[in-house]
Amino acid sequence: MKTYITSAMVVTAFLLASCAAPGGSGAAGVKRYTSDTCVVTDNKLGSMGDPITKVYGNQEVKFCCKPCVAKYEKNPKKYAKNIR
Repeated sequence: MKTYITSAMVVTAFLLASCAAPGGSGAAGVKRYTSDTCVVTDNKLGSMGDPITKVYGNQEVKFCCKPCVAKYEKNPKKYAKNIR
């Protein structure tokens, strides 16, 4: 039983460490959005309440508010150049 618990703890620690690994990508190879501004309006994230984070394909994208999510989803190619 001790071996099982120890093994479970080691696996859990490994999984948590892999999620927090540096290098620009998060869980499952998702590229992090590194800018502190909204991809649509260039407003400072947090200036309109809690930022909204979405993942499209393998790219994380952050928005300042829900209306910006809708604008992005209507025309993602238009805002792709703002992703950093």
